[in-house]
Amino acid sequence: MDKRCGVVITARQHPGESLSSYMMEGFIEFITSEDPEAQYLRKYCVFKVVPMLNPDGVIHGNYRSSLCGRDLNRIWNKASPTLHPTIYHTKELIRKLQNRRKLHLICDLHGHSRKYLLRIYEYMLSLL
Repeated sequence: MDKRCGVVITARQHPGESLSSYMMEGFIEFITSEDPEAQYLRKYCVFKVVPMLNPDGVIHGNYRSSLCGRDLNRIWNKASPTLHPTIYHTKELIRKLQNRRKLHLICDLHGHSRKYLLRIYEYMLSLL
């Protein structure tokens, strides 16, 4: 098993939560910067970033659902490779990463329409 820990960051499960894209953009800018803290994190962690889990819903102007009409945030336990490919393959990416290193964080960035300030949800590994 690799000594560096694993970190998975995802965003934009709900197409209408465009704030999560800005949060992801800020995270990517930081983690790829020359900031000493970012360099430290890159030295000790492997980051897997999925910036948009629902591109079809975004393209078609949906607010919460995917192209097949499902809320992707509610199907992690039964994701279909055909109907929910981004969730299904993100779970596969997480499983493969978990086999090679210890996972320290799985974080999905959300931008809620009725909540203020920062909304970050951490997924429990039991969902996998």
